[in-house]
Amino acid sequence: MNAAQGTVGSDPVILATAGYDHTVRFWQAHSGICTRTVQHQDSQVNALEITPDRSMIAAAGEPTRSPPPPPPPRARVGGTSVIPCPVVVAGYQHIRMYDLNSNNPNPVINYDGVSKNITSVGFHEDGRWMYTGGEDCMARIWDLRSRNLQCQRIFQVNAPINCVCLHPNQAELIVGDQSGAIHIWDLKTDHNEQLIPEPEVSVNSVHIDPDASYMAAVNSSGNCYVWNLTGGIGEEVTQLIPKTKIPAHNRYALQCKFSPDSTLLATCSADQTCKIWRTSNFSLMTELSIKSNNPGETSRGWMWDCAFSGDSQYIVTASSDNLARLWCVETGEIKREYSGHQKAVVCLAFNDSVLG
Repeated sequence: MNAAQGTVGSDPVILATAGYDHTVRFWQAHSGICTRTVQHQDSQVNALEITPDRSMIAAAGEPTRSPPPPPPPRARVGGTSVIPCPVVVAGYQHIRMYDLNSNNPNPVINYDGVSKNITSVGFHEDGRWMYTGGEDCMARIWDLRSRNLQCQRIFQVNAPINCVCLHPNQAELIVGDQSGAIHIWDLKTDHNEQLIPEPEVSVNSVHIDPDASYMAAVNSSGNCYVWNLTGGIGEEVTQLIPKTKIPAHNRYALQCKFSPDSTLLATCSADQTCKIWRTSNFSLMTELSIKSNNPGETSRGWMWDCAFSGDSQYIVTASSDNLARLWCVETGEIKREYSGHQKAVVCLAFNDSVLG
């Protein structure tokens, strides 16, 4: 699919943000200029993901209340892969897919039929299928090549799902739920394993680094757990070996994300920070903070989501103060602010890769 000139899909860098104001905004990453706004009237947006071929973006959400109470931790799944250039918007009982290669303001594909809030969305690296997780306690596989728009496979757990992550081997889904359990669903055999780092402490985000060396998970205690990964090749099931526990934050930890070069791990939190950890020894490298220096200003809100640039030198964050920010990973300097949302920005999708 060819991108029309002047469309989001024609830009080598795709940055999209969304949240409680019922809009998805697309930005020129280098200038901070908003180039396109899509109205997503039926709900707030919980998760955004760009398809592997950079043709669409998917969005998932839930209805907002007026005024919205402080929301429970919601995890957003990010990924390094992309499909034909829509963006996917995850929401309440639905996923909407918007075309990045045109200026069509309406979703081009709608996936409905989920009974509750959808919290996670992502794609197989070839764009053949999409996975979602939600508060109906189910992870789903959706065949994107099928015309009936119905999910093909369901994995049910015993608690609402906060996050879903696809192993780089494309054959195992990692599912984190509100009871504190992490499930490893083998898509080849339907076998599943479970581990519980902290009983009854909600797992809000899980991620595996591109090299499949480590898996990280963060929870509502603010802790980050890291495992070494072995196996996961051919018929061999992935084995997790506990590596370390990082007391990363003193409030809810909401998101964890490895860098594309696997050397860094970012964690976002309700404590107004995003922290960057070295994977060589899991020591703290940089703390990115939106805390105010004004004693009269109590809080600017939560750091909800983040995504590294393809060269692992920069990171974009989304936060409750209605802003997304581009930071230098090494120095912690803010390089750009993306201002335009009227309410909290809780998820983002960022892709600056070049397709071969």
